Amino acid sequence: MPSSSVSIISKCTISPDQKSTIKKALKLSVSDLPMLSCQYIQKGVLLSQPPLPVDSLVSILKISLSKTLSHFPALAGCLITDPAGHVHILCNDSGVEFVHARAKHLFVDDILSPLDVLICFREFFAFDNTLSYSGHHTPLAAVQATEIGDGIFIGLTVNHAVTDGTSFWNFFNTFAEITKGSKKISKSPDFRRDTVFNSPAILRFPKGGPSATFSGDEPLRERIFHFTRESILKLKLKANQKLITNGVTDGKITELFKTGKINPTDEISSFQSLCAQLWRSVTRARNLEKTKPTTFRMAVNCRHRLEPRLEPLYFGNAIQSIPTVALVGDVLSNDLHWSADLLHQNVVAHDDATVRRGVKDWESNPRLFPLGNPDGASITMGSSPRFPMYDNDFGWGRPVAVRSGKANKFDGKISAFPGREGCGSVDLEVVLAPATMAGVETDVEFMQYVS
Repeated sequence: MPSSSVSIISKCTISPDQKSTIKKALKLSVSDLPMLSCQYIQKGVLLSQPPLPVDSLVSILKISLSKTLSHFPALAGCLITDPAGHVHILCNDSGVEFVHARAKHLFVDDILSPLDVLICFREFFAFDNTLSYSGHHTPLAAVQATEIGDGIFIGLTVNHAVTDGTSFWNFFNTFAEITKGSKKISKSPDFRRDTVFNSPAILRFPKGGPSATFSGDEPLRERIFHFTRESILKLKLKANQKLITNGVTDGKITELFKTGKINPTDEISSFQSLCAQLWRSVTRARNLEKTKPTTFRMAVNCRHRLEPRLEPLYFGNAIQSIPTVALVGDVLSNDLHWSADLLHQNVVAHDDATVRRGVKDWESNPRLFPLGNPDGASITMGSSPRFPMYDNDFGWGRPVAVRSGKANKFDGKISAFPGREGCGSVDLEVVLAPATMAGVETDVEFMQYVS
């Protein structure tokens, strides 16, 4: 494998092509503030060779990024803290960073073929190890376009206190849409702040700001596990087996629930089934004491859980974390349905009242999000296979792959992506201690579903 070194060709600041119409600073919400100790989100797309010279493409990307920022003025601003201690986004058109980089010795097949994700992907993003609190003096976003031998990687880095995954991918999709030539965007963001997440509560910080809640120094392995629609349906069937009658075949599970013979809210979803299998296999590979608690933490989108619902394109963080806790011995001694149903019941129960209780709980004790795995027994699931990651056609076709940078990775951090072929397929980006990863790779119960 050739050296993964990436050369920086140029850097510049891109400002919106129109001045922001948002005159009042946008106060960070109770869902935004906890993310100030998290690193910037780093996600990007690997694209085939563009049909025009790269220098011309870079010029087009800069122009389209400027146009896109006019629709997303919050990303072209900065963070400020007022005298009372409230943190805001000031939409001052200060712009974002654009980086043109080159790694012509790398090729698509070379960097996608190895089982483990190569370190070169870490070099395809700006603002490594940058905490979101740094948005007080660092741009809130950056785009890096990296040439490789037979393609280009477009990496987007965004402050996590400003966006969650839903907002992140809406911006990325819009950037691609405008680059492709669209004169009008299809999904305009909503910057309203009159929501349940708006609060007078203040999160206090030490002088100089917060520190990361995980070390980032431990040895890790990172691998993409691909699951086809068919293999996930098998997992779903297995997880729901206790709820359905004998003889139901793959693909007919949902039909049975639609007949009304079984309460639809009892159905364990495909993704919950996959998460449960991962929880079991990682826990087994860690060789933990049976009496030790293990936690599977999932981030949930609250936009559709509130009553009345929040706008689907609400810009900001509208997420809460659902921790499901069980003893190691119980996760391993019971069947897949047992752990899948635990996850399912927690997700189903996270309704409007639960979201509002979560807000009140945070207001009573403002705190940062405890990203990491301090007890060695946790799994944190982020991102979502529902995000439109492959809806990023910049003008010459869909992405070849989606990858992330080094941000916010620790033992037990999992990110879910849609599979490139769609149709319900899923890619799991799994980050584990080397010994744990080796155990998962030899876990027959898990690997039988991996393609």
